[in-house]
Amino acid sequence: MEMGNTRVICTASVVRGVPKWLEGKGAGWVTAEYAMLPASTPGRKRRATGKPDSRGVEIQRLVGRALRGVVRMEALGANTIYIDCDVLDADGGTRTASITGAYVALARALRATSAEGVNAKRALTGPIAAVSVGMVDGRAVLDLDYVEDSSADVDMNVAMVRGGKFVEVQGTSEGKAFDMDDLEKMLSLARGGIKKLMQAQKDAIILA
Repeated sequence: MEMGNTRVICTASVVRGVPKWLEGKGAGWVTAEYAMLPASTPGRKRRATGKPDSRGVEIQRLVGRALRGVVRMEALGANTIYIDCDVLDADGGTRTASITGAYVALARALRATSAEGVNAKRALTGPIAAVSVGMVDGRAVLDLDYVEDSSADVDMNVAMVRGGKFVEVQGTSEGKAFDMDDLEKMLSLARGGIKKLMQAQKDAIILA
């Protein structure tokens, strides 16, 4: 998945078995892991060995939560789908790129799997994609890069499903408060960007 200079490898693996609390309930599970590789940033990013990377944990929870929002767990059988998002190059928006790319990996994995109990045609309710938006120098900006993100008055991540419904909205003022007009501009911009991303997802899945 490439968005500007941000690149993320997204993979999906279907594995037999589910967490203990799901055993015997006739449903599967989707979970995610996220990591930034050491050379993904200008200065070497240390590997998360031993002590968990709190930012990475927060992002992988976000990715897993977002994807579970478009999956019918009962259609997975007693299987777990592991999503891995590994950042090769980080220039802003790695979490939103991870969600968008992970959906493609998930859809491809479901189509290709022969795992027992998986009903691939019923498993997905539709696509999900995400993008960053923000207010930079009084303007609403789509898909912020690192420089824009560093100077933004507002930084927001938006995940949506087909039909324009929101799954996740994470917005923070970085110094200057924003009003409803700013919020509407950012959400409108995000909606348009996500519509384009969903078309790119569809094309990638068809071409697989």
